[in-house]
Amino acid sequence: MLDGKNIAITRSKDDAAEFISLTEQNNATPIPLPTIELVSKGEKIVDEFLESISKYSPDYSVFMSSKAVKLLFDTAKQIGKLEQLQLAVANTMVMSVGPKTTIALEDEGIKVNFQPTTYSSVGVGEEFTRIHAVGKKVIVPRSGASTPFLKELLNKIGIDVLEIHLYNVCAFRDTTQWNEFRQLFSQNKVDGIVFTSASSVRGFFEIMLKDHNEQVLLDNLGKISVVSIGPFTSDELKKFKVKNTVAEVHTVAGAFDAIKSTMFDPSGI
Repeated sequence: MLDGKNIAITRSKDDAAEFISLTEQNNATPIPLPTIELVSKGEKIVDEFLESISKYSPDYSVFMSSKAVKLLFDTAKQIGKLEQLQLAVANTMVMSVGPKTTIALEDEGIKVNFQPTTYSSVGVGEEFTRIHAVGKKVIVPRSGASTPFLKELLNKIGIDVLEIHLYNVCAFRDTTQWNEFRQLFSQNKVDGIVFTSASSVRGFFEIMLKDHNEQVLLDNLGKISVVSIGPFTSDELKKFKVKNTVAEVHTVAGAFDAIKSTMFDPSGI
């Protein structure tokens, strides 16, 4: 059913390996779109995190993305503080939002104690409820562009939360990599797009609106299968008036299944 289809995902080629493999297995053509890039707050993020661990004495540390893990640990390596960081994190109970983040932590020598069955902020809240963590303290190193949803959710459960912002997010600046997509999109030859985060939605529109009329852009998006990897991404698409299908499982594989479903049954969009 996907033979010859062109399907885009709002990730760089390096970050889209799983999606590319799934797409090619189904005889479709993957189009990775680097939509956002991370702007680190610099070397100070390691000292800020270590100082916060020391002063705040959290019971748990929660990692919400593999990117946050990589940025924090890579920066620690650059400034010679890897062992200090490993020890600080190991002195907490570690929760990872999902498998990719778990692997990233384990690659840095960190044992992951908890991983929710639903890979999202809601899943993290459910996991903390399951383990009866009321009254505990949690530190969360993450993006400065994150919504307050997780913090507010955990506060409602009775958990104290300290968020450390490691980086900000901006639209991807080298848009020459978008040339093929722009051409196919203008010719109505893009059959589906998977949006992987709320930030990627904002980045997509910032990039595309530079050379597309907004109404034309929305009209073209209305002709194709649009899938969001989770509810926050879906909400962001709705702000731009884009109809979309939310993946039942909030992973790349889940989003790919949703794309296949909408192409078999376009009325499901």
